[in-house]
Amino acid sequence: MQNDFGRFFVLTGGPGSGKTTLIEALKAAGFATAPEAGRGIIRDQMAIGGPALPWQDRALFAELMLSWELRSWHAAHAEPGPVFFDRGVPDTIGYLRLCGLPVLSHIMSAATTFRYAPRVFIAPPWPQIFTQDEERKQTPDEAERTFQAVAGAYAELGYEMVSLPLAPVEERVRFVLDAAGLSRT
Repeated sequence: MQNDFGRFFVLTGGPGSGKTTLIEALKAAGFATAPEAGRGIIRDQMAIGGPALPWQDRALFAELMLSWELRSWHAAHAEPGPVFFDRGVPDTIGYLRLCGLPVLSHIMSAATTFRYAPRVFIAPPWPQIFTQDEERKQTPDEAERTFQAVAGAYAELGYEMVSLPLAPVEERVRFVLDAAGLSRT
């Protein structure tokens, strides 16, 4: 296994907190990114009438999330510089705990084996920008609980949590790049 994961930066947090907007801004600035598993899985499952949906089969949804995140982690090694992930493997642990489902040993093993940079950026709940849609059905309360669950999973795995400011995306980009020690492109 390659040991260059120190350039793999995770952005995590609850739904509707501006993570994906930030990832898109980093991508527009020329950085490699890995998309969020959840939305992609939901889109695909809805398109095919599949059961791996968070409102249908949460355990199966979590397994697909894990698979997606592992694939993203491996694919990131082909990128020559830093890669920003819209969530990571430990998010699966947070999701399972949020749902009251067991964290099976292979999921914990994945989270301890497939590591990211030690500093993880977490987007705190931001009620002013939170919205629901066909793919994001969580309530603001569930978004807050998701934030707590994923923060707990990363902290338990020894990551340093860096809270993103509740600020315009341009300011968030500067904050992340500065905190990650990266020069702007």
